[in-house]
Amino acid sequence: MAEPKKKLSKTRTNLRRAQYKATDLEVTTCTNCKKPALPHVVCPHCGFYNGKSVTQSAPTKRIVLDQESK
Repeated sequence: MAEPKKKLSKTRTNLRRAQYKATDLEVTTCTNCKKPALPHVVCPHCGFYNGKSVTQSAPTKRIVLDQESK
């Protein structure tokens, strides 16, 4: 396998690693409730996206299977 001819210095290694950094999230305000929300995502506070209600008004019921009937 190919091996490097010379050892890379700490400065060169750290300069390369400095390019990988986390960026801050862009936060916008919801057009419906005016609370902070992520862009292109349904608002977690009111459930609106692009001026329309996306979330259901009533929660769905879960079907629970009896463990003893098996």
